[in-house]
Amino acid sequence: MKRFAIFLFSLFASLPAMAGEAQVAVAANFMAPMNKIAAEFERETGHKLSLSFGTVGKFYAQIHNGAPFEVLVSADQDTPLKLTSDGMALGESRYTYAIGKLALWSAKEGFVDAKGDVLRQGNFQHLALANPKLAVYGAAGMEVMKRLKALPQLEPKFVQAENITQAHMFVSSGTAELGFVAYSQVLGKDGAEFASGSGWIVPQELYPLIRQDVIVLAKGKGNPAALALANYLKTPKAKAIIRSYGYDLP
Repeated sequence: MKRFAIFLFSLFASLPAMAGEAQVAVAANFMAPMNKIAAEFERETGHKLSLSFGTVGKFYAQIHNGAPFEVLVSADQDTPLKLTSDGMALGESRYTYAIGKLALWSAKEGFVDAKGDVLRQGNFQHLALANPKLAVYGAAGMEVMKRLKALPQLEPKFVQAENITQAHMFVSSGTAELGFVAYSQVLGKDGAEFASGSGWIVPQELYPLIRQDVIVLAKGKGNPAALALANYLKTPKAKAIIRSYGYDLP
């Protein structure tokens, strides 16, 4: 009996080190780097991740309605703070993993100039924008247009997308001639600013700093996979991937 008790103790003591699985809600702008980070994380830790991508506004509502998410990789800082205040997240686990950048982009070469003057000129029919009530990058785009005093003439041209992924799709498909997207979606390689088309990396002074925070949710408390992922985004390998997709580090 004593040996059996010792065995049980050692078994339960080792549980946190065992491979597990975590349900992760990820902001749509971070899809590409998160897929790459997840592959490295799973290879190095043995844990598995189930990733869902969308807007932080929808995730907030889903978490309140009982969605099984255990980690939120957010596009903002406000949503993790609100979830902490609501008692639905572990506040001590929250930190900023990336600083997002906004871009105005067109799939057409030479369409968007290097200063974004195309917005004031308005020589286009459609402008793609993620829903500013739900998507952080959509709200940032709205702020840019307000500060440029161009919102009244541009608002009738909006093609509203559910999230930043759909906004990018509207522009790349030609549904809209240009649109506000996350710079990580259109980043070029080998020193090129943009992978294709034309764009303007919006100066930081034209919109609020996009601090993207990660937080372990209440359902992830005690899940070694969830806790490990939150810590993994701080590692040199994860930071290198984040930077390679055009994000700044805090």
